[in-house]
Amino acid sequence: MGLRVIICDTCAAVGEAPQGAAFAEKLRGRVPAGVSVETTSCMNQCDRPVSLALRAEGHDIYLFHSVDPARDLDDAVALITLYAQAEGGTITDARPAGRLRHCLTGRIPGPAPR
Repeated sequence: MGLRVIICDTCAAVGEAPQGAAFAEKLRGRVPAGVSVETTSCMNQCDRPVSLALRAEGHDIYLFHSVDPARDLDDAVALITLYAQAEGGTITDARPAGRLRHCLTGRIPGPAPR
């Protein structure tokens, strides 16, 4: 499927060091096989760190803000699993993703069905 999880490695709360790279490393050990966990610099949500994006061919693209590496690891794994299993590429019930379902910044619809 080519599912990509992309995490900002530069944004940080005032007075704190960036936590995205360390969070990405923790996620790599917990995601299903075939999921790529990557980092990137700046996803333009610097006032609400940490940012996380989900992309896969034929799926909607999702962007989340305010992911807390100290408390959201399990919710992030649940979110990634939901995304991987999303029929038609759209998450229809995000409740299993816990707190992160309230951190959605935006969704870009995937390709229209043929």
